[in-house]
Formats: sequence, C-alpha cells, structure tokens
Amino acid sequence: MSKIAVLGSGTWGTALSVLLLKNGHDVVLWSFMEEEAEKLRNERVHPSLPGSTIPDELIITSDAGEALKDASLIVMAVPSTATRETAERIKTLVRPDQPIVVVSKGIEEKTLFIQTEIIEDVIPSAKTAVLSGPSHAEEVIRSLPTVVVAGSKDKELALFIQETFMNPDFRVYESNDVKGIELGGSLKNVIALAAGMSDGLGYGDNAKAALITRGVHEMSTLAVACGANPSTLSGLTGIGDLIVTCDSMHSRNRRAGILIGQGKTMEEATKEVKMVVEGVYSAKAALALGKKYNVSLPIMEAVNKVLFEGLPCRDAVYSLMCREKKSEF
Repeated sequence: MSKIAVLGSGTWGTALSVLLLKNGHDVVLWSFMEEEAEKLRNERVHPSLPGSTIPDELIITSDAGEALKDASLIVMAVPSTATRETAERIKTLVRPDQPIVVVSKGIEEKTLFIQTEIIEDVIPSAKTAVLSGPSHAEEVIRSLPTVVVAGSKDKELALFIQETFMNPDFRVYESNDVKGIELGGSLKNVIALAAGMSDGLGYGDNAKAALITRGVHEMSTLAVACGANPSTLSGLTGIGDLIVTCDSMHSRNRRAGILIGQGKTMEEATKEVKMVVEGVYSAKAALALGKKYNVSLPIMEAVNKVLFEGLPCRDAVYSLMCREKKSEF
C-alpha cells in the first residue's frame, strides 16, 4: 500500500483517485480551491460525474503540503494549461524520490513542450512519467474495462506506474516512448474538434472516417518528425485515443466541435461544454510544431482557421476537399 497524491479534482483526477483507492492505496485528492474541496468532501459526488459516489476513505484537501507529504507517487491531473502553474506551486514541496506521472494531455503553446517536459523544466530533479490512452473518466469511475499505457524513459518507473494503476478493469501497458504517447494524446484532440465540426454540420460516416484516417496521418507524420516511434501512433495512445475522442459524447473536444459546426463561436462552444477543451489550446502549438519540422498539416490548419480566424466550417471543409490532386502515400 502506498500514499498517492492526486493533484487536480476534475473528472479525471477524481476517477483515478477512486481507482487507486480501490487498488488498496491511501489517496489524497488535491483541489486548487478550498470551496471545491469542501463541496466534494461534504457531498461525495463530483458534479460532472453524476451517479458515481466518492468513497469516504478518499481524503480531499486544498492543502498541497498535506497532499504531498510522504506520498510515494504524485499524479498530475490538472488541465494541461495549468501544469506549469501547479508545478511552480509545488516545486519546493517535491522530494527527488517522489515521481510525478502526468495524466493530462496538451502541448504548451509558448514553449512547444509536452507535459512531462514542463514538469522537468520547472522541477529539474523530478522523475517523470505519463499515463495515457482511450480513457473517459465517466467510464473509469464505473469500473468499465479500460486499457491505457504508462510511459517513462526510466523503465523501472514505467513498471511501477503499471503496477500501481493496473487491476482487472484497468489494464496498463508500459512503454519508453514518452514523446509519442504525449503527442498522440495531444494532437488527437485537434482532430476530434474537426470530427465534431463534421458531425455538427450534419456530414455522415464517410466524412468522419476520412477525417480520422487523414488525421492519423497528420498525427503520425508530425510525431515521428519530433522523434516519436511510429508504432506508438498506431497504438492505444494514437489511433486508440483518437477513435474514442472522435466518436464519444463523453469527449469535450468532439462536443465543442459539434457546437462550432452548428454555428457557435469557439468561445460560445467552450463555455457551453463547461470543461477545458484541450484541443483548443493544442491547436496553435500543433501548427507551430508542423512549421518547425516542415510537416504539412492541412486538417489542423483548417481547425486553427475556424477557431481563431472565424472561417466557417463549411468553407474549411471545401478547402480541404479541393486541395491539389496527390497520391495517398
């Protein structure tokens, strides 16, 4: 049994806290806001996870020192846009022997860092890992079968993460391709926005199949250019995560895309979704990476024009359909 600190009381942090508690660990869930922590402590239900209760054994606090004290593992579950801020907040509290596993997905726009690179930039002594894959919190908290990947450059750490999280309902593979895992998890959100826009426009299965398939091509080409293993993008954290994000109404990226396809602005759509839409924050970074590595990303470029330049979704689709003739491979 280990003490585990989960930083971030959103749906994913809450679901993983419940899972780790079921696995026999002592778990402390940290919230940035005392008001939110108190509400979760008292009501024992997350407002975005209705029908699932939070066990009384789960300690919930807004005191980072209390959460991190004597923890053998730190789970960074805050939104990707808050990773640097949270790392700065805890850097004086983290011991070198406390590994940090990141479970959020995103690319930092200013630096083009993936999440583990942000942690290492702020806390150079930190041992980092990532846990990612097709895994909606709404299903994990209900113990529905889920399969993910634990990645670290340190094989022993990857195996430790695998052992810590794995149970009969939550299968965990291990990998050393942190770059591929994180880029797959981040870039798929941009493609999921496009798939949602297609749904919102009322386009059919043909259009979505094409978007997903060509999206895989863009994700893989860019990730490999950045140094990822191409096999990773064909696995759970690439194609697997893309499929679930493009096809499920649990996906905030798809839901936001649907609303944009129906005519709402990006700001209106993200406000209605009521949670952080990670793809919006990774879209510009994806294009910047494409420019840095000279990789063509027509779908991601079209998504950026819709999100930030006001291009109507139908015009974006028209521009993609009318690109110059070329071979598929």
